[in-house]
Amino acid sequence: MRRSLRLPRWTAGLTWKAAAFIAVMCCCLVALLGALVHVSVTEQTVGEARGRALDRLADVTTAYESGDRLPPDAGVDPPGLPARLRELAEDGKRGTMVGEHDTHPTMWAAGPAGPGRRALAVRFDYAQGAHAIAALDRAIVWSSALAIGVTLLVGVFAVTRVTRRLHATARVARRISAGDLDARVDDPRAQDPTRPQDEVAAVADALDTMASSLQGKLLSEQRFTADVAHELRTPLTGLHAAAELLPPGRPTELVRDRVATLRTLTEDLLEISRLDSGGERLELDSEPLVPLAERVVRASGTDTAVRVVRGTRVETDRRRLERVLGNLVANAHKHGRGPVVLTLDGPVVTVRDHGDGFPGYLVEHGPQRFRTEGGARGHGLGLTIAAGQAEVLGARLEFGNAPDGGAVATLTLPQD
Repeated sequence: MRRSLRLPRWTAGLTWKAAAFIAVMCCCLVALLGALVHVSVTEQTVGEARGRALDRLADVTTAYESGDRLPPDAGVDPPGLPARLRELAEDGKRGTMVGEHDTHPTMWAAGPAGPGRRALAVRFDYAQGAHAIAALDRAIVWSSALAIGVTLLVGVFAVTRVTRRLHATARVARRISAGDLDARVDDPRAQDPTRPQDEVAAVADALDTMASSLQGKLLSEQRFTADVAHELRTPLTGLHAAAELLPPGRPTELVRDRVATLRTLTEDLLEISRLDSGGERLELDSEPLVPLAERVVRASGTDTAVRVVRGTRVETDRRRLERVLGNLVANAHKHGRGPVVLTLDGPVVTVRDHGDGFPGYLVEHGPQRFRTEGGARGHGLGLTIAAGQAEVLGARLEFGNAPDGGAVATLTLPQD
C-alpha cells in the first residue's frame, strides 16, 4: 500500500502556515518585480549599444564605399562574426547582435558590403554594459533576499501576536471544559472598548460571556439542589419516624422502603451539591488497600469476590475511597449480573460484573446524573458520586466493557 506523505506536526500551526504564505507571496512578488527591472534595464542598455553600433556601421559603410581604409574595429567578413548576423548581411539587411570576441562581451553590427554576398561588420566592447547588467542582477537578488527576510520576520511577529492570543483563548476554553468556571481570557482589546476590536477579541469576549453565564446557571442549579435536599431532610426525618410506628405488615414494609429510598436520594443530592461546590477537603492517611476493599465488600452485604494480585498501601481519604468502591460494587450488583469480582493490583482497583455492560454514552462521556438506560432502576447518582469523589481523591476512574461481556470500572489511585 502506498503511504501518503505526512508533514511534520509543527507545520500544522497557523504561524508556520502564515509564514509559508508570506514567504511564497514575497518570492512571487520579488521575482516579478526583479524580472521587470531586469528586462527594462537590459532593453535600455542593449538598445543604447545597438544604436551606437548602427551609427558606427553607417560611418564605416560610407568610408568603405569611398574607398577609405577601414578602422581596426571594422572589416569585411571578420572572424568571429556571429553566423546569424552574417546571414542577415548576406541577405542585404542590417542588424546587431551581442556576442563574444576573444572571450569578451562584444556588440556586433553588420550589413551588406557592396555587390556580392559579403558582410561589412563593426564591433565594440560591450563588457561595461554586460557588467552593469550582472551587477544589477546581483543587487536585485540581494535586495530581494533582504526584503523577503524582513517581510517574513515582520509577518511572523504580527501573526504570532494573534496566535498567542488564540492559544490563550484555547487554554481558557479547555480549563472551562475541565470544570474551572472561574477561568477567563480577559483579552486586553476586549477589556478596552476604545480600542479597535478584532476577531480574536470578539471570540475571547464571547467565551468570557459564555463562561460567566454558564457559571451563573450552574451555581443557581447547585443552590437549588442543595436547598431542595436540605428542605427535604426535615420532613423525611419525620416521615421515617412515623413509618417506624406503623404496625408490622406488607404496607408498612413498602412505606419504609420508599422512605429509605427518598432518604438515600436526598443524601446523594446533598453529596453531589458539595462535590459541585468544589469545597471538599481531604483527610489523608496511609491505608492498606486490601483490608479496606474487603471491609467495603462485607459492608455491602453482597457476594462480591475479592481477588488480590498485588497489595499496597495508598495515601488517601479512607471515607471517600470506601464511598467510591461501595458505589461501584452496588452498581455492579444492581445493574449487572454475577459473578462480581473486585480485583486489587497495586494501586489499580477493578470492579467487574458479567451483565450487559455499560451503555455507550457512559463509556464515552462518563456517568450522567438522573440518566439510566434499558429500564434500569435507580437515579444515575451512584456512579456520578463515585466519579466526583475519585476526582477529589486525585484518582482516575474509567468505565469500559470487557470483550467477553460485562461492565468494567477501573479506579487508578495516586501513589507516591
